[in-house]
Amino acid sequence: MDSFAFIIHPIDPKRDVSRKYPFLGRILSEGQINFFSTFFPPIYLSEIDGIRSEATGKEIKGWFIACPYTPARMLSLPEKTVYNKIIQTGRIAEKLGAKMLGLGAFTSVVGDGGVTIANGLDVPVTTGDAYTISVAVEALREASKLMNIDLAQATAAVVGAGGTIGSVCAELLADDVSKLYLLGRRIEPVEKLKTKLNLTSKASLLASTDLSYLADADLILTVTSAITEDVIRPAHLRAGSVVCDVARPRDVSAMVVAARDDILVIDGGMVDIPGAVNFNFDFGFPEGKAYACMAETMALALEGRFEDYTLGKEITRERVDEITEIAHRHGFRLSGFRSFEKEVTAEQIEKIRRSKI
Repeated sequence: MDSFAFIIHPIDPKRDVSRKYPFLGRILSEGQINFFSTFFPPIYLSEIDGIRSEATGKEIKGWFIACPYTPARMLSLPEKTVYNKIIQTGRIAEKLGAKMLGLGAFTSVVGDGGVTIANGLDVPVTTGDAYTISVAVEALREASKLMNIDLAQATAAVVGAGGTIGSVCAELLADDVSKLYLLGRRIEPVEKLKTKLNLTSKASLLASTDLSYLADADLILTVTSAITEDVIRPAHLRAGSVVCDVARPRDVSAMVVAARDDILVIDGGMVDIPGAVNFNFDFGFPEGKAYACMAETMALALEGRFEDYTLGKEITRERVDEITEIAHRHGFRLSGFRSFEKEVTAEQIEKIRRSKI
């Protein structure tokens, strides 16, 4: 049976450590978890079974394995140290017999976007970013329909547009909307992207580092590599707008949901997995659903594409289109909307939609 493995790591230190070690999660502070994560070994978490292709009937199995580093620790330690720990985690996948390895959350972001990690392992590696892009843009498009936002007349914004994921999301959205704001921490990458998109885009483009432009946006996709949940705050947003948060850790402050019941905030990248999947581990999603980056790893295993796939800081639109076709053929689908670990109901959407009037 073909197989895969997927690396996860603690994003919210106390919550995520508690999923595997309730006692440690309870007694250790976030600062202590950040510190001690330096010395923890990689951890085998669970076996995954029940994934079955709708197209071929092929079944695969997989494993969750954990790199102990938190995002804060990955950013504070020397890059080589982080690489070595992730490669050490990947060695577990090799010993288990995995034929494909996916990098989750910050393990796909650190350094050169998985290239060094792939070079240090025998098992093929993917970051899952290509399908993450596809699902995030699809989620924003679907949310716009539910909110009665006319894409062709809409103003959209991509926060983190200068990054690996954000730049391709912007390229896709530039085909859909009337006006597109390219926002980032540094002006040079977003200006470069604007110049590139100006050659083909029908949308009016603006590049800036100023998040106050979000107040004009109907649709926002945010995907930075910040480690705090306060990139986007309540005052940034207009009533009736949609925010798709692809970043982990989140870009959208919890204050947005607490203070603004007139904003639709959705988590980017939740996917229905084909078959009767059992993850045998609670990573915070409902039964049968997973992140798009996980789904990319699974789809490649179902397809038998055992090769380094989405790596590095440059992702092509062609790669996004290809993995989208592969995933759809095997039965992966955009799932319902969630926001801060909770389902978004039709009643909530209707209430937010009315706030625009």
